[in-house]
Amino acid sequence: MPFLRRRGKGGAVPPPLQKEDSRTISNDLEETNKKKREKYPLQKNRKWSCVDSCCWLVGCICCTWWLMLFLFNAMPASFPQYVTEAITGPLSDPPGVKLRKEGLIVKHPVVFVPGIVTGGLELWEGKQCAEGLFRKRLWGGTFGELYRRPLCWVEHMSLDNETGLDPPGIRVRPVSGLVAADYFAPGYFVWAVLIANLARIGYEEKTMYMAAYDWRISFQNTEVRDQSLSRIKSNIELMVATNGGKKVVVIPHSMGALYFLHFMKWVEAPAPGGGGGGPDWCARHIKAVMNIGGPFLGVPKAVAGLFSAEAKDIAVARSVAPSVLDKDVFGLQTLQHVMRMTRTWDTTMSMIPKGGETIWGNLDWSPEDGYTCIARKQKNISSTTSNKSGKEDLDVSRKGVHYGRIVSFGKDVAEAHSSRIEQVDFRGATKGHNLANATCHDVWTEYHDMGIPGIKAVSDYKVYTAGSILDLLNYVAPKMMKRGDAHHSYGIADNLDDPMYNHFKYWSNPLETRLPNAPEMEIFSLYGVGIPTERAYVYKMSTAADCYIPFQIDTLANEGSCLKGGVYNVNGDETVPVLSAGYMSAKGWRGKTRFNPSGMKTYIREYDHAPPANLLEGRGTQSGAHVDIMGNFALIEDIIRVAAGAMGEDLGGDRVYSNIFEWSERINLKL
Repeated sequence: MPFLRRRGKGGAVPPPLQKEDSRTISNDLEETNKKKREKYPLQKNRKWSCVDSCCWLVGCICCTWWLMLFLFNAMPASFPQYVTEAITGPLSDPPGVKLRKEGLIVKHPVVFVPGIVTGGLELWEGKQCAEGLFRKRLWGGTFGELYRRPLCWVEHMSLDNETGLDPPGIRVRPVSGLVAADYFAPGYFVWAVLIANLARIGYEEKTMYMAAYDWRISFQNTEVRDQSLSRIKSNIELMVATNGGKKVVVIPHSMGALYFLHFMKWVEAPAPGGGGGGPDWCARHIKAVMNIGGPFLGVPKAVAGLFSAEAKDIAVARSVAPSVLDKDVFGLQTLQHVMRMTRTWDTTMSMIPKGGETIWGNLDWSPEDGYTCIARKQKNISSTTSNKSGKEDLDVSRKGVHYGRIVSFGKDVAEAHSSRIEQVDFRGATKGHNLANATCHDVWTEYHDMGIPGIKAVSDYKVYTAGSILDLLNYVAPKMMKRGDAHHSYGIADNLDDPMYNHFKYWSNPLETRLPNAPEMEIFSLYGVGIPTERAYVYKMSTAADCYIPFQIDTLANEGSCLKGGVYNVNGDETVPVLSAGYMSAKGWRGKTRFNPSGMKTYIREYDHAPPANLLEGRGTQSGAHVDIMGNFALIEDIIRVAAGAMGEDLGGDRVYSNIFEWSERINLKL
């Protein structure tokens, strides 16, 4: 139909193409395509390259990661628990839920005292390399700056080697609030689980206080620089006043136990050196102190850290990849930087073993003699029967293990009878020429001032006990120990009435100070057992290098179940041996003693380590490890019950799995 015909502009219908025109257009297209092929030739049978493989691999990883992230955020909050229960069976209620069902509610305010390295630190003033990091965490959190600018990070985390305080132009301060130590890093809890369970029975921020402090500087200097001790005193007084006069329950962890021991002496000491609270301040304000993994008598691990910047795990890594940790690789001498940094932290010296050979043993004797490291399931041993029946982890036929020899140069020396060891005294030895050279100025350690003769003198002494460890550290690190001697002491007091013990350097040593006069206050020692814990070391000389630490743990030294990778192990929580965590509550403070004149009650609560059954359990709810114990349900339940008003007897008194009472009786200490 004419009205349906499509029309162009002006209504004219375009004429159909002629055959000649079609051929012309087709030829033009072929010519154009031919020119394109000549200009951009096709690559036939192109080979697959490594770049293609890498790109595909990266793409697959990224896609998989984003898919998993999407699914994780899309899944219901209860799904992980559902999967876990489907595999392991029904889970028990968290302690907070369980005790709330029993009717427990908030009563006594609680104070958390974090230990070494677990509290966050942030930057308030820094050098040019730290531009943009104001009030960003340098310690804790993601540790992002450690990876982005490691040398700048080390510089800002180090303290002045002379004063033990801030270097010029740098101010790093503790993070405040509960977030200071709830998580050490994303997903790695410290106090978070305990805080969450306390919240389930009614606790909130007004009844919980995190006593954050800069764990790098000496205890007394936290008051001098930051007034941290005064802040703890004021906050405790405020919490008692605003909670109907109810006393606080203090919960220190790790080195925090030593810090709070120092606080209890400081707060009652007269001003200006002390807090001026009077001799009854602790009795009026503190219900109980529940120490978790407290290293009251020090840890041998601190000696290895100061001597060679090592511990068991670092020693293994150093032996596997010495070129990475020891030598100058891309300008990063890892262990040297670690040693230079940690030797400026005065608190590391607070954990050097205390009590000398009386506590830790000598060349031929130690309290743990006869212990075997083979883990065995043990029954609960009460305090009244432990001396008779606590022998499940003892092997009296075992010979040749001398735990009193904290540092031995060579496995043969560690095992030899003392009469066969020829020692050449190092104390007066000449240190020789300086070892430093042009490549070492940025990673200087005090070893560079010793020279070859000084290093040889150290190894020629062969073996070091708790009685000679201090002399060793004074010889290899005199500047560090000069600062340490001004703030810490490691002996045993002959007469606590001597005015010299009023000095703050003695306040964190339980063998040189008295507990407060507070007979109604209770002291708890809560710690894990059943994990091999470092007690003594076999050392060897390192191979020479331009910038090097001359001594290292001999990871090839192995013997039986107790000597593994150059480390002798005993029972403990992987960091603190049982002897250090439990002796004071088992004997030193038990009843009325010269260290506990008011006779306040002390209790030991041990938690037998049980690793998680599978990956879904995370770090486990029955762990006895030094940090993981903070998520132990039994420990959390004990703490909540005491915070809700229970006494030590209500918990059942002592709960002991180790031989701490028997080992304590072997120590001949005047009480």
